Amino acid sequence: MTVPPQPRSVEHVKRGTVLKAAAFDYVRAKTVAEALDLLVQHGDTAKLLAGGQSLLPALNLRLSAPAWLIDIGRISELRGVTVRGTTLRIGAMTTHAELAAAPDVARLVPMLVRAVSHIAHSAIRGRGTIGGSLANADPAAEMPACALALDARVIVQSPAGTRVIPAHAFFTGLFETALAPTEILVAIEIDASTAPWGFQELARRSGDYAIVGLAAQTVPGAAPRLAYFSVGATAMLAPQAALALAHGIDAACAALPQDLDPPSDLQASSKTRLALAQVLLRRVAGSWAERMAA
Repeated sequence: MTVPPQPRSVEHVKRGTVLKAAAFDYVRAKTVAEALDLLVQHGDTAKLLAGGQSLLPALNLRLSAPAWLIDIGRISELRGVTVRGTTLRIGAMTTHAELAAAPDVARLVPMLVRAVSHIAHSAIRGRGTIGGSLANADPAAEMPACALALDARVIVQSPAGTRVIPAHAFFTGLFETALAPTEILVAIEIDASTAPWGFQELARRSGDYAIVGLAAQTVPGAAPRLAYFSVGATAMLAPQAALALAHGIDAACAALPQDLDPPSDLQASSKTRLALAQVLLRRVAGSWAERMAA
């Protein structure tokens, strides 16, 4: 199915200018193999369409103008949650709502269920996908930080085969990832853990992007993984603060500026963001200390 080319015009209305997406061709892939063939055929002129919750607004604002949209949203092999031993595998096209409703996710990786409850609103959670969120690599999104905290493995496929990318190597910059132009993110794998975890974020209103967020996972015999989001160009770990937690929460908060140098914007100054990051660390680490004392 191909959408006929449309005039590349801008519609002017009385109260301003409404931008519409530039002309593009659309094709729906039925299988991963077909989607890969299309990526090879169209190269850098193509974009993959998953849930569309980030891409479609970008198209309408002309922040992105691909010549081709390859829709992978209905590829059944990319959906669903499976368990092998203690490893949870989540298909890339699994929606946030499906993730939150999956009993195996709640049982093995409850952090994801908590994180989903903070993502925008129900309509977006019903369309947006975990693979789309990871591939978009929005530094203010919840899923990339969860992937870092949970030490997830991102499974990608290309015509040459499959490769596994650790989450800490997947996010390379602002809206940038280690995905090659002819690769598709097909799944994410996470090893289940019974160790304490935490997820906190601060936003102006429910459904807004976080001003600061923290996904945290304790690791038996090692420092916890503290993954912050909305504090830089990517979600990022705070290793110095994690190591300092062995000396107490105050020491960890004092070490946090070694890890984070948040930007200033219309929502908050750098100083405010850093202070809020310390607040979230106190909340999460404090809950761990209460559990240990109980």
